[in-house]
Amino acid sequence: MEKALTRDWKIWSLAFIFFCFIGWLYEVIVYSFEFGYGYVNRGFLFGPWLPVYGVGGILVILLLSGLKEKKLCIGKVNVTPIVCFFLIVFICTTVELITSYLMEMVIGKWLWDYTMDIPNFQGRIALKSSLRFGIIGVSGLYIVWPILNTGFERMKKIMPRTFRFASILLTGIFMADVATRFFLGCNYVGP
Repeated sequence: MEKALTRDWKIWSLAFIFFCFIGWLYEVIVYSFEFGYGYVNRGFLFGPWLPVYGVGGILVILLLSGLKEKKLCIGKVNVTPIVCFFLIVFICTTVELITSYLMEMVIGKWLWDYTMDIPNFQGRIALKSSLRFGIIGVSGLYIVWPILNTGFERMKKIMPRTFRFASILLTGIFMADVATRFFLGCNYVGP
């Protein structure tokens, strides 16, 4: 049985930044392979992070960690991972849709276009990407988060001052990046 979710802001801030970075890396790799481009910065921010993935990752953990521990069965088959998959698809697709509207309000456009993917909604969300988010999210919930959380807890115990400094530093750099976007504009460099 997994322990209760931590209340330590340092762990959550580092987890958020980790998910932002993994999302950025995923986007860069997928975009390179799918469209044949070399490196393309897929982010709105200067740093290697996409906040939409951080928000999605944290929401998935907060909303589904308890469900993950339950055993929902159909007959003798545990269907909890399947239920989590569909809930993750819903959560992440909703986050992506809301983010597209927020970006359109702030910078006049959103930075992806699913119009060529069938089915899609206004080019903002699409089934293909939503299913990918489900697979990534289940992996994150069942594999990545337990390892990450355990690692953060160990680091916090072994070197508390360094852990605190790292979380403050990375959070500060991230927040400075977000704040400068309002003055410097979007950093997106893509076709």
